[in-house]
Amino acid sequence: MFSIACQEQLLPGETLQRKWEFACGAGYDAIELRGKGGHAFRDRLPELRAARADGVVMPTVCVDMPHFFGAFDADLRRDAVEQMKSQLSVIAELGGLGAQTPASYGMFSRRLPPFDPPRDEEEDREILLKGLAELGEHARGEGVTLFLEPLNRYEDHMVNRLEQAAELIRAVGLDSVRIGIDSYHMNIEEADPAAAVLAAGPLIGHAQVSDSNRLQPGAGHLDWPAWLGALDAIGYDGHLAVECRLAGDPAEAVRAIPSFLRRAIPSLSQRVAG
Repeated sequence: MFSIACQEQLLPGETLQRKWEFACGAGYDAIELRGKGGHAFRDRLPELRAARADGVVMPTVCVDMPHFFGAFDADLRRDAVEQMKSQLSVIAELGGLGAQTPASYGMFSRRLPPFDPPRDEEEDREILLKGLAELGEHARGEGVTLFLEPLNRYEDHMVNRLEQAAELIRAVGLDSVRIGIDSYHMNIEEADPAAAVLAAGPLIGHAQVSDSNRLQPGAGHLDWPAWLGALDAIGYDGHLAVECRLAGDPAEAVRAIPSFLRRAIPSLSQRVAG
């Protein structure tokens, strides 16, 4: 059975408690947090502890930093690793499941000039494996999971498809590192998104959802029955975390998402309702 979460910035309300009230009324099961850099997520601990005490369910955090563990600059890589360790520790303290991060974001694209990155593929792989191993060991020690998110070719030049993430994760060999899939990026990069889900199977640990145009599910042309059906077929029982832009009235758009996802496949709808 899938649970449905909404990223906190999409929910109306000035506090997590107010956002949670709206989320519950709309049919969500959890709130996915956003983890900004500069240890801002750690600095939110008093707020997050209070929200947890008030019953707010916060299973995951999606990293929102200016640089990541695959950065070209060694100092930026080290900072990103330390920031990620902090975020993994915070989500563990909240009783959560883990943190989702890409290898990099907006750092380089082979599809845009100058086309050739300053680091070759062998160096990329070595750096990614080192970062994943260090973060995976920290996640294991905290009892949570690091979710590696493949991004589309215009946002990252290293990890674009599920098979690439899977190869790195198998090489690292830690159960505390899994793939965090995103339906939007998959729509761009995977020839057959549903088949890619089936192939990655047990390595998938988290799922984020938006439509083919990055708007809310139902506002684009993604084949939701096929995509959700593949997740169902591999036995995925985690969250579908809504990460999208919104078309129309924001509150109404957010409110409509859970029912849309639960209607996408009748068998899923029956189980969720039950």
